[in-house]
Amino acid sequence: MPRSKRGKRGSGKPGVKNGVKGESAASDDELTSDVLSHYSSASDTASVLEEGTGGEHVDELTAQEEMEDKLKQCIDNLMDKSAKTRLAGLESLRLAFSSRVLYDFLTERRLTVSDCLERSLKKGGGEEQAAAATVFALLCIQLGGGDEAEEGFKILRPILTTILMDNTASMAARQSCARALGMCCYVSAADDGEDLIKSLAHLEGIFMTSYPSREGTLPTPKPGCSGLHSAALQAWALLVTLCPASRLTVLLHLHLSKLQACLQSSDVNYRIAVGETIALLVELGRDIDEEFEVDDGEALCECLKSLATDGNKHRAKNERRKQRSIFREVLHYIENEDFTEEKIRFGVEGIYIDSWMRRRSYDAFKEVLESGVRHHLQFNPLLRDIFGLGAPLIVDATIKANKISRFEKHLFNSAAFKARTKQRNRVRDKRADVM
Repeated sequence: MPRSKRGKRGSGKPGVKNGVKGESAASDDELTSDVLSHYSSASDTASVLEEGTGGEHVDELTAQEEMEDKLKQCIDNLMDKSAKTRLAGLESLRLAFSSRVLYDFLTERRLTVSDCLERSLKKGGGEEQAAAATVFALLCIQLGGGDEAEEGFKILRPILTTILMDNTASMAARQSCARALGMCCYVSAADDGEDLIKSLAHLEGIFMTSYPSREGTLPTPKPGCSGLHSAALQAWALLVTLCPASRLTVLLHLHLSKLQACLQSSDVNYRIAVGETIALLVELGRDIDEEFEVDDGEALCECLKSLATDGNKHRAKNERRKQRSIFREVLHYIENEDFTEEKIRFGVEGIYIDSWMRRRSYDAFKEVLESGVRHHLQFNPLLRDIFGLGAPLIVDATIKANKISRFEKHLFNSAAFKARTKQRNRVRDKRADVM
């Protein structure tokens, strides 16, 4: 999904201090708490100002400087000898990056942060590697998929894939690297066919180990492997939406029938990931060819009906409810092209999730940004571009009183998304020879 790239706004590497040595665990916790309390108070202040309820005058410049000082300390902590201090720094950065848009702050320090993340990925333990991979995905989102993010991705992609393919690495680190690989490639290398192909291949190498043998039997998953397979499959599905029609045709032929067999997996979350991926692939197939049909579609629908009405008592009630809900949606789409539309609200705006491709994109960002996804939908130009929202709105009390109707916003979102789809298809055609 190609996006316009902004020129570099500065790549100077500021002088960095040595890590703060000998800090106690309490000081790490206090730093994390300080960063969080700053965001909380800033959010409360913004809310008060927006509603026009008055309050004491806030020196925004001073607050900004205090926040940046705390973030600089977190970055310094990534170079500390203590693993606990480095983990606290990574956690503080994760919370900060997901809570606010920090493009200007990070463009001046991206090389420093990237170097620290590279060191954590190469030399840290499993927990540190998992945290560093997540922070790197957030860094790419913060940098907006421009040249800065693409440069960082080319450096760290080999390290992410090395950990992902390492059977001796911790499962948490491998899952985090799978998600980071998918997200970073999606936002940073959408125009680079070579990086896309390599990332797809590495992710396939993970979840294809869950495919049935030649005899048709599913392998018995090792502990923790189902979670890794789910993360890799979902990251792969995100990247598939960037592929040109010629590549999609190959992928559909290769994977659809094997994924159908994986609907019998013993892990409910993996079954759900497989079902959603099948629906996405069918949707993409129908985009290429309106007459697209799934091989042995009757057997697939029967399997989906079984999962949509699964009442096995040995499954947890919540698992049964979640599975039935998802597979009813998948079945309705396969049979009738009927998609259950969902409205995501943020501020005075909203987006409609009205396709499997749009849902996969939103879910991927939500998984990385967590509760901060709505803030980024409001203010991050990258997400606003992806979901066809245009430039960030400047909202005040007078604008709030003049909201456009739901129907008007729905028409605007639909038109914007269709325009992006047409643009993506044109670039797909240009990349076809590369792929």
